[in-house]
Amino acid sequence: MSKSKADNARRALAGLIPLMFLLTAAAQSSEMWMNQSASNSAPAHAEQASLQKVGEARLKFLFWSVYDSRLYTPSGEYTDGERPLKLEIQYLLDVKADALLERTLVEWSNMGRNHPRQEQWRSELANIWTDIESGDVLSLELDSTNRSTFRRNGEVLGHMEDPEFGQEFVDIWLSDDCTRPEIRESLLGRSAS
Repeated sequence: MSKSKADNARRALAGLIPLMFLLTAAAQSSEMWMNQSASNSAPAHAEQASLQKVGEARLKFLFWSVYDSRLYTPSGEYTDGERPLKLEIQYLLDVKADALLERTLVEWSNMGRNHPRQEQWRSELANIWTDIESGDVLSLELDSTNRSTFRRNGEVLGHMEDPEFGQEFVDIWLSDDCTRPEIRESLLGRSAS
């Protein structure tokens, strides 16, 4: 092999070594992230895997369909305080995160709810929620410790650690004093949606 060919081969090999190192490091980092992510979310997500649908409802406003909602529990029936629990909302139009947050606060206000940590929750939700596009599914999962996990299309958006938050949130749809009793009845499987 001529000297110039040998020099070219050495340079090519020298260029590949850093690339191989980067690819190996990236693969290890990705594997560590996936293992850590799985270990952090596996127990709570496993609780949710065996849930059965209780009921579903569609919210309409004038001529527009706003969202379809579905409620899931282990038994397929709802009892106050039952955990785990999942509430899914599939949006049928685009909604900004700020509008979702404002609507949540308006619903609590209309129900006469004024929890002392509502402002803290508002701040946390502002950091968790993202803008929603038509077809997106926003879900809230409450685990057996009352930890709340929000997901968008199955991907975790964030958690609310306050054990009182989750019930206050689902009460917007499920409590006796909710503002849309027909939605509540359908979610609880008591009437056609």
